[in-house]
Amino acid sequence: MLGEFKAFIARGNVLDLAVGVIIGAAFGKIVTSMTEDLIMPLISLATGGGVDFSSKYIVLGGADKVTAGMSLADAKAAGANLFAYGSFITALINFVILAFVIFMIIRQANKVLPPPPAATGPTDVDLLTEIRDELRKK
Repeated sequence: MLGEFKAFIARGNVLDLAVGVIIGAAFGKIVTSMTEDLIMPLISLATGGGVDFSSKYIVLGGADKVTAGMSLADAKAAGANLFAYGSFITALINFVILAFVIFMIIRQANKVLPPPPAATGPTDVDLLTEIRDELRKK
């Protein structure tokens, strides 16, 4: 079993996948930092006031547990039911940035990599003709 596991790990695709996951995780942290540390403060400034946009929320239940100016983390810890729209918007911006970067990488890879070879073998017309001929024989 150990030998099979070594053979599995030594395959090129598994190693490529592992490298991709590690680089993807590191890149995700970079995008998260860019969003939280650069983009969201600018959005916060533009929308009125230099507050941490990612901590914006609306109390849906348990308002007695939340005091004015309480942070999102403290309000969650207090057990209030929250609509944390700021965190969602931050995550959405992270997703859009990551999706765009992946799109650009794939776009460039498609330009650089050669197209896959054309499929060999009979065409659909050839197969249908063969089926027709076989049916005529019967």
